[in-house]
Amino acid sequence: MKKFIYLIIAAFAFTSCTDNFEEINTNPYQISTESLKQDFNHVGSFYPSMLGQIFGNQIDHNLTNVTYSQHLATPTPFVGGVNNTTYYIRWNGYWDREYNNVMAPAKQVIEIAENDGYSVFVEWANLIKIISMSRVTLYQGPIIYTKFGETGTVEYDSEEVLYKAFFSDLDRIIAEFSNNMDYVGLNSFDASYGGDVSKWARYANSLRLQLAMRISKVDPALAKLEGEKALAAPVGLMTSNADNFNISGYGSKFHPAQICFEWGDTRMSAAMESILIGYKDNRIEKYFDPVSDLSLVTDHPDWPYKGIRNGAELVAKDDRLSFSTIDISFNDPAGVTQRKVMSADEVYFLKAEAALRGWAGAGDAKSNYESGVRASFELWGAGGVDAYLADDTSLPIDYVDPKAPAGVNAFTSDITSTVAWDESDTNEEKLEKIITQKWIACYTNEMESWMDHRRTGYPKLPPVYQNSSNADWGTIPDGEILRRMPFVINERNGNPDGVADATAKLNGPDEIGTRLWWDTGGPNF
Repeated sequence: MKKFIYLIIAAFAFTSCTDNFEEINTNPYQISTESLKQDFNHVGSFYPSMLGQIFGNQIDHNLTNVTYSQHLATPTPFVGGVNNTTYYIRWNGYWDREYNNVMAPAKQVIEIAENDGYSVFVEWANLIKIISMSRVTLYQGPIIYTKFGETGTVEYDSEEVLYKAFFSDLDRIIAEFSNNMDYVGLNSFDASYGGDVSKWARYANSLRLQLAMRISKVDPALAKLEGEKALAAPVGLMTSNADNFNISGYGSKFHPAQICFEWGDTRMSAAMESILIGYKDNRIEKYFDPVSDLSLVTDHPDWPYKGIRNGAELVAKDDRLSFSTIDISFNDPAGVTQRKVMSADEVYFLKAEAALRGWAGAGDAKSNYESGVRASFELWGAGGVDAYLADDTSLPIDYVDPKAPAGVNAFTSDITSTVAWDESDTNEEKLEKIITQKWIACYTNEMESWMDHRRTGYPKLPPVYQNSSNADWGTIPDGEILRRMPFVINERNGNPDGVADATAKLNGPDEIGTRLWWDTGGPNF
């Protein structure tokens, strides 16, 4: 009987406690789920971290697409000088970076946003996926996009399927943004455009034009269709530097500055020296710092900048640390807080090429070309653009490495195109001008320059001096360039059937010399 009474008392006490259990046991200092929802934090907090991963770091950016575009070069003979920069693959991490830090969280945040009816957040995440994957495919070719998140053997999309999926998704994304121009939900999470949905719509439309131009040689009909859709879209394109799409460093130092000034592993490239000095391009002083030792520049003392040839024969790192660094302003976290993904100058160059290809709405090639150069000079605060555009005599200079034996690392420039537009030029000659200027303007966002160099052959950059390629990753013939990165080890081991299928879709061996779908090797026109 006594035991029974004790149980009744205990039950009554438990009931009394649980009547207000939630109130008593809620931490008054903890942010509730409902509070998070009211401020969109339960979805919005994902976006800065996803955007912050678009650019790779040293081994999956600076020593891959940056060196292959020949904007920067390394003074460091990593692994005895046999590494990515000399066409022997040691590092191949961009795939894992993007799938782990962009695609995986995007899938999660899209599910949350869909459940709560936040359609603009859904399409913002989908746009970030395209930004990321449109860059990853420039490395590998076929990638996992439409079937991402499936289990077991996951099939890769062929590039043809992939680009069609990009265009289809952009249709939906741009429509959603167009219908919600006054939406303010993104404001607290958007360091790029401050939550301005109209600017995201213009960027997404400009991205469509960029992707259309990529495939202009392999599928000219689809490229023209999508390009003209972008050119005619009511949301418009990026037309001024106020429209530029930049990604915040979110408090971190501009990574190339860390590589350059803290580690001493990157410097101006010889190609930049050749082209910028030859063209008397005043952007050089915004991009790079002059050398302090004038004995390095006896061939052009009035332009005291010295670069390193990509794929150079290197002995000791200290030999070329005195060559031109990137501009010191990049080393100031307070001064350089963002990095561009696309700027108005690129859109003008895309329109100039579109005009050559006869796309409706592209306008005049000359006007677009010159507007692109002007937008770039304005962006960097460089003077003398009128004289620059009128220069019909200056040409890139030949290169000499003052720290190497005679002839080693040297090259003779193959560029015979001046800056000034000449309406009597052939379309091929006009394209060379456009892509060469686009290459210069894409400084700090080298991915598209690497793509354009493979797609068009411009600018006419020197081949690597030391070619260390071999049968391990594929042999690049002397004078040729690296065309792609191999599929990654994690996928080879964890998804071997998927990689086998992807290799079949690549239409060539899984090697660094295999051309991607849009890199046809055929004529530009």
